[in-house]
Amino acid sequence: MAILIEQWLLIIGAGIFGFLGTIHLVFTFFTDKFEAFDDSVTEAMKRTAPRISKDTSMWRAWIGFNASHSLGAMIFAGLYIPLSFSHFELIKESLWLSVLPVMVGATYLVLAKLYWFSVPFTGLLIATGCFAGSFVMRFI
Repeated sequence: MAILIEQWLLIIGAGIFGFLGTIHLVFTFFTDKFEAFDDSVTEAMKRTAPRISKDTSMWRAWIGFNASHSLGAMIFAGLYIPLSFSHFELIKESLWLSVLPVMVGATYLVLAKLYWFSVPFTGLLIATGCFAGSFVMRFI
């Protein structure tokens, strides 16, 4: 069974998501890349609770948000890569499974443009382009 170009585009796009999510998780737990340059900001985050609950600190919430964000990207990739390889017909037959990667990619892309920096934006631009290209090849 030959893999179609539209399959490869989904696999590549999901692979970029998985890679970015994995790197983000590693950076979250094993580096200081998400600490502020100003150490007093990190220390203040460790001492301050958010208004929603005093059961955590801003620092712990920050680490948790970064970890869950990473896991979301990794799970997305973990679903779409094997689905694209082994059950591409299911994706082709489902408008929802076909448009979901485009919607997820576009949403992350907007977040990257508004709140993040150039590396994730570029990766997400490529991934979303792959998703859109795959969709167009199947439905237009």
